[in-house]
Amino acid sequence: MPARSDDGRTGDGNDTGPAAGPAATAAAVSTAVAGPPRATAAKLARRLARRLAYPGLPLLAVLTLAVIFRFWQLTAVGFNTDEAVYTGSATSIAGNTTLAPMFPVFRAHPLLFQTLLSLVLRLHDSDWAARGFAAGVGVATVAVTYLLGKKLYGTTAGLVAALLLAVMPYHVIVSRQVLLDGLMTFFATAALYCVARYMETGRLSWLLACGSAMSASILSKETSAVLLGALYVFFALTPAMRGRVRHLALTLALVLAEVAIWPVMLRLARHSNTGQSYLVWQLFRRSNHETWFYFPLLPSWIGPAVLLAALAGLIWLRREATWRERMLLAWVVVPVLFFTLWPVKGFQYLLPVAPALAILAGRALSRPLPLRRAMAGKVAMGAVAMAVAASLAVPAWARSQPSFSTNFLAGSGGMIGGREAGTWILRHVPAGSRLLAIGPSTANVLEYYGHRPVSALSVSTNPRDRNPSYAPVVNPDLDLHDGVFQYVVWDAYTAAHSDFFAAETLRLTAKYHGRVVYTSASRVRNPARRDAPEPAVVIYEVYP
Repeated sequence: MPARSDDGRTGDGNDTGPAAGPAATAAAVSTAVAGPPRATAAKLARRLARRLAYPGLPLLAVLTLAVIFRFWQLTAVGFNTDEAVYTGSATSIAGNTTLAPMFPVFRAHPLLFQTLLSLVLRLHDSDWAARGFAAGVGVATVAVTYLLGKKLYGTTAGLVAALLLAVMPYHVIVSRQVLLDGLMTFFATAALYCVARYMETGRLSWLLACGSAMSASILSKETSAVLLGALYVFFALTPAMRGRVRHLALTLALVLAEVAIWPVMLRLARHSNTGQSYLVWQLFRRSNHETWFYFPLLPSWIGPAVLLAALAGLIWLRREATWRERMLLAWVVVPVLFFTLWPVKGFQYLLPVAPALAILAGRALSRPLPLRRAMAGKVAMGAVAMAVAASLAVPAWARSQPSFSTNFLAGSGGMIGGREAGTWILRHVPAGSRLLAIGPSTANVLEYYGHRPVSALSVSTNPRDRNPSYAPVVNPDLDLHDGVFQYVVWDAYTAAHSDFFAAETLRLTAKYHGRVVYTSASRVRNPARRDAPEPAVVIYEVYP
């Protein structure tokens, strides 16, 4: 067969042109030496230019969009309770001796996120630095989602999936906060990418890389261990894995060895009881939400259009189904079922399923509609994809703005007025003073910003009904009488969810001659009432 040259012409592969004399030979040698490198360089330049144009420019646009949504007005509102706890622990790791007594290094969760954050806080200790680190991880997750979508379904599907995640309210809002779930989701998505590479190549190194990524996800937040169940379901339903038991055993051993770092660290630091107490509390604590908590809540945060596109793609392209859909579905279904049945639920617990849903939706939205003209089908589906992205971007932008309502979920935003109240405490409350708040959520925020110990009235005296990190106030009346507490804090958020303890706080304040010394300028509205907006935080000085 004639060979095809780089410029498209054919020949027998041995023809060097006219063979007439030394000059011709020299010319041929010169062409052989100088010609091909020049042609290769030009070819590489053209290839690079094409890749920069596509997918380079669209991917850059998507990542820029992800940055805008995650960094815009990042610190307009101060930390919520979880942010205060995780940042406080990170500052303790970084060597902050002031916050260490209130936010010890060993508290409730593994420390990978806090340790990485502490490196950032060593350089610049601020709310923006802490949230910027979390937001950067969120942008990186968008990039990994593109790589995974591209590997599974092609470049266009990867771009669409990355776009959907970049503006998805669920991922945007959680990744704007100093929460463990963002880093957990990043490593979990990276693990899924490694699984996809392993399924294509069969190389053990990719499965071991998946194991290390899963270990990092678990060491970011232990709830991601449920994703091991998703991988088990996928591998059990995949016939090709039945002969690779050795690979699975080695990977599981790697995961166990790396995750064991956490209990070993606790033991070496003589904090084993801390981990055990937290585990017991998590296993036996009362349910904090109803069974079907996620089903009416999350569709509006993930995007009804995304869920519809993912489902439509599974039906429309069902004849093309491979192990890819099985892997993504296992990744979504197993955590959803587990946390539906598990009594303890959190708004952000299902964040790892967001990239998988975005990819399933991107798979469908990257296919042209079956119209008579192929170009018309591509344009029509492109318009649908942009409409889906817009349906996400509008609520994501709205929900990233400060909320002045007392009706918000933990993990869905910052606390209005908390930073300002804590700053006032830092500047005006004498060192050595103690404060009594209604609940531990506000107490954590005030401790972080105010650098003063704050106890909580609502913490149960029954060890099974309270977080081991919190100490109960057994007899608040006696403590106020004896001058243990010099200030009492009332806040609208806790009062909206606990009428009894809010009323008890006001009763004790009145009994011990409470005098208002601080009223938050920020006002919030309780949707359950028709009253006028009330101050977010009020601080009373009390006298025995």
